[in-house]
Amino acid sequence: MTPSHEHVEVILGLQGRLVIPAVLRKDLGLTPGTTMVARIENNRLILEKPDAIWARIEGRFSPVPSTVHLADELIAERREMAKKESQV
Repeated sequence: MTPSHEHVEVILGLQGRLVIPAVLRKDLGLTPGTTMVARIENNRLILEKPDAIWARIEGRFSPVPSTVHLADELIAERREMAKKESQV
């Protein structure tokens, strides 16, 4: 999904309501009844769909690729440190 518009001006209406312009709703696949999560970040209002939040969280905590063996890397680092210390 590639947004077709980078910047679209919106105006805060009566009772603090914002209308998300149709071009943005279409780009994001928003339909009436879609749940959005609102938060403030760096003095900005961020609106996100819950599934986008979960995808970001899962990406941060996804398993380390099987080609990386953290224990082996740690052991190798410690051996290298011990080797350098013994040379001093």
